[in-house]
Amino acid sequence: MRAAIDPSPPTDAPPRPVWPWVATALRFGLGVVAAVAGLTKMSDLPASVRAVRAYQLLPEGLAVLIGNALPLVEVILGVLLVLGLFTRVSAAAFGLMLVAFTIGIGSAWARGLAIDCGCFGGGGAIDPGNTSYLLDLLRDFALIAVAAVLVRRPRSRLSLDSALDLSL
Repeated sequence: MRAAIDPSPPTDAPPRPVWPWVATALRFGLGVVAAVAGLTKMSDLPASVRAVRAYQLLPEGLAVLIGNALPLVEVILGVLLVLGLFTRVSAAAFGLMLVAFTIGIGSAWARGLAIDCGCFGGGGAIDPGNTSYLLDLLRDFALIAVAAVLVRRPRSRLSLDSALDLSL
């Protein structure tokens, strides 16, 4: 008689996995961040080069190369993440880029430079009262954590990796 009025599902029903949907949201969010960062820089490549130069970490030729190439790399990785194609590799590559950005921001802060990070376009010297190093670092640490999670557990829904049966 109890079974007739108990609305709970039978205990032998398999649980619905939540993780693939969580991974989908993380993958999509990280991909959008990467793509937007790259697209905003692509619209003004000279500003992207100025932003890289402002960190005063690289020789001129390398700063120009990175300032011009970085936006395209960010867009490519962002699109791959949004599509869920080569998710583990794309998340690892973007995560390593974020580690480099974090080192650059921390270095600029430690050396007393007053620059905008240039993370979403712009960049270069700014008024010392307008720096936002702590927020930039916290944002990048959070994004690094998301990338690390996706490297560890890249399986997600609505991904080309799943559709093509790729396990990179």
